[in-house]
Amino acid sequence: MAEVTVSQLAEVVGAPVDRLLGQMKQAGLTHTQAEQIVSDDDKQTLLAFLKSSHGETVDAPKKITLKRKTLSTLKTSSSQGKKTVSVEVRKKRTYVKRDPQELLAEEQAKNAGSEKSEQELAAEKAAAEEAAAKAAAEAKAEAEKAAAAAKAAAPAEEILDKSKMDPEVLRQMAAAKRQEKEAKDRELQAAALAAKRAEEERQQAGAETAKKSEEKKAKPTRLHAEPDADKDERVSKKKGGPKAKELAVKKRGKNRGHNIRDIDMDGEGNMRGRRKQKILKLPEGAKQHGFSAPTEKKTIEVAIPEAILVSELAQKMHVKASEVIKKLMGMGVMATINQSLDQDTAQLVVEELGHIAKLVSGDEVEEALEIELGQQEGTMAPRAPVVTVMGHVDHGKTSLLDYIRKTGVAGGEAGGITQHIGAYHVETDHGMISFLDTPGHAAFTAMRARGAKSTDIVILVVAADDGVMPQTEEAIKHARAAEVPIIVAVNKIDKEAADLDRVKNELAAKDVIPEDWGGDVQFVPVSAHTGEGVDALLEAILLQAELLELQAATDIPGSGIVIESRLDKGRGSVASVLVQAGTLRQGDIVLAGHHYGRVRAMNDENGQPIKEAGPSIPVEILGLDGTPDAGDSFMVLENEKKAREVTLFRQAKDREDKLKRQQAAKLENMFANMGSDEVRTLNIVIKADVRGSLEAIQASLLDLGNEEVKVNIITGGVGGITETDVTLALTSNAVVFGFNVRADNKARQVVENEGIDLRYYSIIYDLIDDVKQALSGMLSPEMREEINGTAEVRDVFTSPKFGQIAGCMVIEGTLIRSNPIRVLRDDVVIYEGELESLRRFKDDVNEVRNGMECGIGVKNYTDVKPGDKIEVYEVKEYARTL
Repeated sequence: MAEVTVSQLAEVVGAPVDRLLGQMKQAGLTHTQAEQIVSDDDKQTLLAFLKSSHGETVDAPKKITLKRKTLSTLKTSSSQGKKTVSVEVRKKRTYVKRDPQELLAEEQAKNAGSEKSEQELAAEKAAAEEAAAKAAAEAKAEAEKAAAAAKAAAPAEEILDKSKMDPEVLRQMAAAKRQEKEAKDRELQAAALAAKRAEEERQQAGAETAKKSEEKKAKPTRLHAEPDADKDERVSKKKGGPKAKELAVKKRGKNRGHNIRDIDMDGEGNMRGRRKQKILKLPEGAKQHGFSAPTEKKTIEVAIPEAILVSELAQKMHVKASEVIKKLMGMGVMATINQSLDQDTAQLVVEELGHIAKLVSGDEVEEALEIELGQQEGTMAPRAPVVTVMGHVDHGKTSLLDYIRKTGVAGGEAGGITQHIGAYHVETDHGMISFLDTPGHAAFTAMRARGAKSTDIVILVVAADDGVMPQTEEAIKHARAAEVPIIVAVNKIDKEAADLDRVKNELAAKDVIPEDWGGDVQFVPVSAHTGEGVDALLEAILLQAELLELQAATDIPGSGIVIESRLDKGRGSVASVLVQAGTLRQGDIVLAGHHYGRVRAMNDENGQPIKEAGPSIPVEILGLDGTPDAGDSFMVLENEKKAREVTLFRQAKDREDKLKRQQAAKLENMFANMGSDEVRTLNIVIKADVRGSLEAIQASLLDLGNEEVKVNIITGGVGGITETDVTLALTSNAVVFGFNVRADNKARQVVENEGIDLRYYSIIYDLIDDVKQALSGMLSPEMREEINGTAEVRDVFTSPKFGQIAGCMVIEGTLIRSNPIRVLRDDVVIYEGELESLRRFKDDVNEVRNGMECGIGVKNYTDVKPGDKIEVYEVKEYARTL
């Protein structure tokens, strides 16, 4: 270190030069001037003096107290508004530096072995007593010495004038007094501690001497807490020993209501870790079980679906949700506990937390259900054919079935038109046949498609006097798509206008070739009125069924398809189903679409109760918790828990899909309507008697409309019109339609009080036509221009009252004074305006016909020239239709 002067050293340490020279003089240095050089030795001498004067001696304080104060603010909200509160946190911590000799003595006492001879115990006792006596004598001598020094110094302090003394000397005197007091306190504490320790050692030595023989028999490696009477006699009470530690642990365990069974000890008799297990106290002889805590992290295989909540993911990994959220934040994803994660993000989180991610399909429940049903194998047996009757409206489909069943179903239908699918099974002389009757109206396309998919044979009914019609072509397409054979029944052959060859020609053009023409389609002429050819039709059906070799297992749980469903006021949900495989029994748990339930009752198509139904048998079942959609598959499950699980999964999946479609529709509509006028909407609430009719009505209404008007179905359901439906229509300004259903008393009261438009229908034609007229009335009218007359300017005159007057000859139509005009020059419009005056000679007239001369004054236009044409027109409004 380089040598410096006194002034430079004073500047470095931040003290005045005079004060530093005074301290150097007190330290015994010879420096008196600020320019004198201070060597390294001089610095060390000065530093030693300052340390001694500031109390840094051998008896320096060994206790340090640190205080810490932090200030912060907290924002709170109350009824009076937001407030800011200042929070002050004070912390105090004391560090004590213990005497190394004292620590060494305690450590030696702890590590001392439990087996000592009587000589060693006596020697320790004597040494402890000697040390206590010596410490007491030393403390007494030091106390007397300090008292004498204080007494000798007292007169000197009394005669000193402290106001005239150097402040540094006063500070050193105060430090010396403080040191003396602290030394006296430490001596007294050491004496008391030594006396207490000697007494404890004496008591422990006596106990050790009395029980030494039994301690030698005990092994130090493992202690067992057994429920015998003398267990406490075999445990050492020596302070610091392993047995005393065991007793302390046992005592803590008893306070908690437990008993410590095992404590690991090392070779020297010390405990080697924390307690391993805790069990309840049991009677003697009872079996005891223990639990070992895991020592290493467990890796879990986590199944991750396509979407999973943060809380569910944390639960599967057996961690807190906060850990998952923290990991997501580290990945840059801000998520809450109820937020949904996609499969890729969830996989990264699982792998980051050290677990194994297993990706599963979102349709895992459905796939597991399909696998379970696919494993059902039964004994195959022949079954009856399922025949679907299809064709154009009013071609005699239901009438043909009526003759076969000997009933009058068509007479009970509204307008003679079938509104929903009917299912029947008929016992004929040739065997049993199940029939499905589908509507022929254009709105029931989906029903015909379902009928074709759930059938074995399609009977295409074509009227011999009408030929092939649009729904006939549609039925052919459905049958081809379902890949089922077709049998053509040419109905109404008893009429005079019947032409069988015409029907064959028209069907051949649609690729339906008759057998007598070299094709594979059977043509059977029938008459639903007289019954002619019906037996031949049944034989053709059974012949085709034999070729198909239809079979199904009957000894497995039933499964099939939902034909129709409705709400019955007295019976609840009623579903018409067709059993396609297995046997459906009363009491089975049935899963149908998004609904499930136990079959409480089962009826045939005639309403008669039955206990079971086999393949190809249509039945009505009661007991479902809702009305499934027509066309949904149904199956029998073994327990209600499985059915509920699948139902909840399907409902959640349907809600997610619906939400996605709504979001996509909103975006599409937002961009499509951007910059265009607002689309006018007709809100409708629909209630129908059965699901199939409701579906057909909704599909037909949604097809109506254009870019200006559209139909918005607020809600649609099965069953009567309730007060809730009417209230919903009131809030949404909608029209209520009831198809083969009626409103209850409360709903009718709301309709009368609020003036809601409620309409009943039994024929789908009328409903669709009324909605189409309503939409047409909402269309803005079409504006068309019509030219009433044209006049040619022959000459131009000047009038002092009207200005320029064009002398014209009407060459076409009639000029009307109140209509707007256009001025054309060389067949180009140069002005649009209105007439200011129209005169014939000196008279004002309202109109001038073709071939007459007149004078025309054009308002606010003075550039009319001979040869121009003046065209009179008007704009008319025409109502538009869809």
